Amino acid sequence: MDFELSEEQLLLRKSVREFALAELAPHSREWDEKQEFPREIFARLGALGVAGACWAEAYGGSGLSTLDWAVVMEQLARVDAGVALSLAAHHGLCSAHINLVGSEEQKRRFLPPLARGEKVGCWGLTEPGSGSDAGGMRTTALRDGQYWVLNGSKNFITNGRIADTAVVMTVTDRALGKKGISAIVVERGTPGFRSGRKEDKLGVRSSDTSELVFEDCRVPLANLIGQEGMGFVDTLRILDKGRVGIAAFSLGIAQAALDASIRYARERKQFGHSIADFQAIQFKIAEMATKVDASRLLTWRAATLADRGKTHTAESSMAKLFASEASVEVALEAIQIHGGYGYIKEYPVERHLRDAKLGTIGEGTSEVQRLVIARLLLGLRPVVR
Repeated sequence: MDFELSEEQLLLRKSVREFALAELAPHSREWDEKQEFPREIFARLGALGVAGACWAEAYGGSGLSTLDWAVVMEQLARVDAGVALSLAAHHGLCSAHINLVGSEEQKRRFLPPLARGEKVGCWGLTEPGSGSDAGGMRTTALRDGQYWVLNGSKNFITNGRIADTAVVMTVTDRALGKKGISAIVVERGTPGFRSGRKEDKLGVRSSDTSELVFEDCRVPLANLIGQEGMGFVDTLRILDKGRVGIAAFSLGIAQAALDASIRYARERKQFGHSIADFQAIQFKIAEMATKVDASRLLTWRAATLADRGKTHTAESSMAKLFASEASVEVALEAIQIHGGYGYIKEYPVERHLRDAKLGTIGEGTSEVQRLVIARLLLGLRPVVR
């Protein structure tokens, strides 16, 4: 494995970094407080070429690699984790599902407007009574002539209130258990489909998180994505790669917390010295930097395996587990270095801590990641992931 980015990847990193500093940084605190960011940001992400980063040009994408995607996510989350998370759901879940198993007609129909940022995507798996236990899913889709009729609800859905295109996991045959779960595209404006409650969250507050509600929602049979009954299996494949994105998201937050701590340590004076002169602060910075670098290497390894077409389930879970927990630890230390200033909103590190915690929960909790890794290593029955 090459531990250096190519010239093209360095240019991509620079471009996304400059975009984030110019377009996101001036508004991040305001968006966090208001719990929203302008819908048109997706159009700007589309113009930048990252709303459809990994899809073929034939579908409006940029043809980037998984490693490229990790670079994009790190640089966005380094400035505004809410925007990064919204893009992750849009690209790494909704569009990824369509790209993975959609028909040629479905890809050409749904992906280009998503890649351009003209439409926003969301992905519906979690329900009030089922998160990691997808077998407890209650949302149903029953055949009625040429339509599926959906009933049920999804919660904790990123982009749930603003999405135009939703890929929804539904039970199409209860008797088959997990083999009776299918994925169906539901478009905004379809009768019987609406957004429910918007969640008031601890962190990543600029990213919308809302319910999806389906009440006798009639969707054409042609909106089935992939094979009927394969929705759960396809979900596992999508999450394997999606966790690379969440690892990079967590990495970006940790890098931002480290950057802020280094700046503050150099500027802050105590007892006639910069606090960077104190060994206690130096040790904290050294450990934080080591965790950030280890997170990056694990993330890049998983991304590289994915790009080579190799199995990367354990590696993606390791990257996501380590990077998300390291991000929380680094953000905590950043607040400690800042002292009282770290506890107030004038400085960004309190937001980094609030944002970082989501990484240990979303797309599979840390506990689920440990189960995935351990069972693969021990050759045990795969766990729901």
